[in-house]
Amino acid sequence: MYKILKRRQLNENVVLMDIDAPYVAKKALAGQFIILRVDEYGERIPLTVADYDREKGIVTIIFQIVGATTQLLSTLKEGDCLKDFAGPLGKATELEGYKKVCVIGGGVGCAIAYPSAKSLFNSGAEVDVIAGFRSKDIVILEEEFKAVSTNFYLTTDDGSYGEKGLVTEKLQKLIDAGNKYDMVLAIGPIPMMKFVCKTTEPYGIKTMVSLNPIMIDGSGMCGGCRVNVGGEIKFACVDGPDFDGHLVNFDELMKRNSTYREAEAHDKAHCRLYKGV
Repeated sequence: MYKILKRRQLNENVVLMDIDAPYVAKKALAGQFIILRVDEYGERIPLTVADYDREKGIVTIIFQIVGATTQLLSTLKEGDCLKDFAGPLGKATELEGYKKVCVIGGGVGCAIAYPSAKSLFNSGAEVDVIAGFRSKDIVILEEEFKAVSTNFYLTTDDGSYGEKGLVTEKLQKLIDAGNKYDMVLAIGPIPMMKFVCKTTEPYGIKTMVSLNPIMIDGSGMCGGCRVNVGGEIKFACVDGPDFDGHLVNFDELMKRNSTYREAEAHDKAHCRLYKGV
């Protein structure tokens, strides 16, 4: 069992938890993820490792309440335990050798972008961070990003906080201002990542994205997380989740991710593998 050591509500629909998971913390790296089950009847869901403390054996997860399992997970309190917490899974983000990087997070995707920004900054790289949100009331991790970035820019769609506009507009301004990025790392909603890639492609800037397709077992056996990258089928759980954004078929990914949208509704997400459930 994996005890919840800390629970913090970041906004109305986003929750941070510190989990006592020393074996996971010992091996975790930026970009990797875990798969958890809340209880013995629960479904398996992947969540990115948002942070880790090897000495204390703590792994931090941040999740948005969007379905039955995250709703149930959000009801747990400090001292409660999770049934399963498997990981770290996936390939770590390749962060070595970069001198100037722009890390872009959109909404709850900022939770995934944070550990990469932190690792890059701590390794001595110059890190520009662009964090984008729809409005002020859903902003998360602002102070955390400020502590691990050379320059921090916050945008909101409605202009209620920071600069008004999209992350792509801010990125274009930074490129036009003469910033020469070795890499851009974009993590967030699929349309956001798609248009970040369209922004950088004319300049030949290496652009990596972290993909979030439907995932079940996390070992590459089920094939549920397949994505089309450069015309080849890849599995996000073992080949990723990071991929060259200029090669990703984002339109196909969006279509696949919407396949089970109706079945993921709260009142329909009941496991039928057990009698009486």
